[in-house]
Amino acid sequence: MSDYMTSTADDMKPEFAEYEKANRAASEDPDDFDAWEKLVRAAEALEGGLNRNSSPQAIAATRSVFDRFLAKFPLLFGYWKKYADLEFSIAGTEAAEMVYERGVASITNSVDLWTNYCGFKVETSHDPDVIRELFERGANSVGLDFLAHPFWDKYIEFEERLECEDKIVAILDRVIHIPMHQYARYFERFRQLAQSRPLEELLPADTLAQFRQDVIAEPPSAVQAMKIERGELEIEREIRVRIDNFHLEIFSRTQTETTKRWTYESEIKRPYFHVNELDEPQLVNWRKYLDFEEVEGDFNRISFLYERCLVTCAFYDEFWYRYARWMSAQEGKEEEVRNVYQRASMTFVPMTRTGVRLQYAHFEESQGRVDMSRAIHEAVLEHLPGHIETIVSWANLERRQGGLDEAIAIYRAQIESDKCDIYAKGALTAEWARLLWKVKGNPEEARQVYQKNQHWYLDSRYFWINYLQFEMEQPTSAETEAANGERIRQVVEDIRKKSHLPPMTVRDLTHFYMVYLLERGGKDSAKEYLLLDREVNGPFSVQSVNKAKLAEDGKESTTDRRLMMENGHPGVEIDEAAIVRGENPYTKYFQQQGEQPVPVNAQVSSNSDTEMGGW
Repeated sequence: MSDYMTSTADDMKPEFAEYEKANRAASEDPDDFDAWEKLVRAAEALEGGLNRNSSPQAIAATRSVFDRFLAKFPLLFGYWKKYADLEFSIAGTEAAEMVYERGVASITNSVDLWTNYCGFKVETSHDPDVIRELFERGANSVGLDFLAHPFWDKYIEFEERLECEDKIVAILDRVIHIPMHQYARYFERFRQLAQSRPLEELLPADTLAQFRQDVIAEPPSAVQAMKIERGELEIEREIRVRIDNFHLEIFSRTQTETTKRWTYESEIKRPYFHVNELDEPQLVNWRKYLDFEEVEGDFNRISFLYERCLVTCAFYDEFWYRYARWMSAQEGKEEEVRNVYQRASMTFVPMTRTGVRLQYAHFEESQGRVDMSRAIHEAVLEHLPGHIETIVSWANLERRQGGLDEAIAIYRAQIESDKCDIYAKGALTAEWARLLWKVKGNPEEARQVYQKNQHWYLDSRYFWINYLQFEMEQPTSAETEAANGERIRQVVEDIRKKSHLPPMTVRDLTHFYMVYLLERGGKDSAKEYLLLDREVNGPFSVQSVNKAKLAEDGKESTTDRRLMMENGHPGVEIDEAAIVRGENPYTKYFQQQGEQPVPVNAQVSSNSDTEMGGW
């Protein structure tokens, strides 16, 4: 909302100018977290700080900033709290609640955000049941967190204000079963309250009935044996002793579980989201912690830990993969798996890492939602046109669902599209040929695709590697080996003499052919092997093909003459017209060596050809 101000640049107030500058910076680079933080600060400073009396334009601009920022980084609980406070100061309670609801929907397992939201509700609502309902939602979302004590403290504080000791006991009875940082403090409070609370509040009815039955059936002690019968108070006292022992056993189990998890919890240095990368020990700790909980086998604790992990490690797709794979192994959790993939694909994993999105597409296909799988591929290509892996995945989807012709139609459409560069088109042509070869079982059609298109893709490494691999993997026999060998030889000749591949790539592909000559070649193969060895592994002076390719007229003798003039260095032929046009005279030389040319705007020496040769 950069045009909310109608003032000219001359009369614009400093805070408005700062806002406009920050807004442009964030718009130009949406991934720059620092730029977003500056924009938020600039928006908050408009008109000296927003309130109910601020201009509609300033309020709308600030809301737009928060909305865009939190859509980009929804796990920043502190900014949700800041946004809610802003809305409360501008529009009141309902507006602030809407922001809190958006926040807890975006980061459901934030102890801090739920604690703040519930605290806000306590201060702004007069309906205890509504407040209690919100606390229960929060307990279900964050109650298992190892550091959930601020939330539980807030919940207990609310019930204390209402003097509802029965509710407090019920809360503490839940908390003492949870392995958490301050488990002992809650147990001591529970044990203290339990001494004065009715027995019915301390145990489930069936357990309490069993305890009473056991006490009544137990023979009385020597002292009690002198009496005719035990009174109700004596029975209750013995029941309370048993209840206390029962809870001590719970405490012991909770203590053991807490100690086991402390090994991993103590190593978590950053339990919140940030755009900065985590160091490797932190990632290793999360992997080990997840391993531990998975072995323990409690579904709720495992899924909760995954959710915690994916706040801290939101940008690491390995954990999204792992969560989806673990969830898919649970019975009847298809919708949960879909939710994991959607969050990873739509919000957190950068678009350039397409793997998790393609995995999502495979999942939807497996669930019979082929149109959704197709839409996912199309969405990726909207952001990354010409992305080879996505196009190949899409073509294979169409082949599985509609047949070979449907897959070829995808390749044909992408190759004819102006959104694909020449390198992508070369790779897609090779994949097209692979379909004809591997799926249709027609190597001759595949060969025709390679032969008819090779002149278009002289720069495509992918195309030529697959072309050579295709010819070398054709089935052979003693009768057909000579013909196969000739086809392979022709491909290698085209790679060496016609392609524009870097010398290192040409050498590597030629080495494959040299191995072929020794293992499958005929009587004269050793001679050809040594010739190629000299050409690709010998000094430049004996590499006739490279010398011919380097010369502007394609003649080896031209390069030889320059070698003689320039002390053994092939040098670079200068095209004065190209220099006038601003082109780099060294471009072809560097391309032939498989290196990047000097930038066009670099300084061009005016020395003689001899001096360039020395350079």
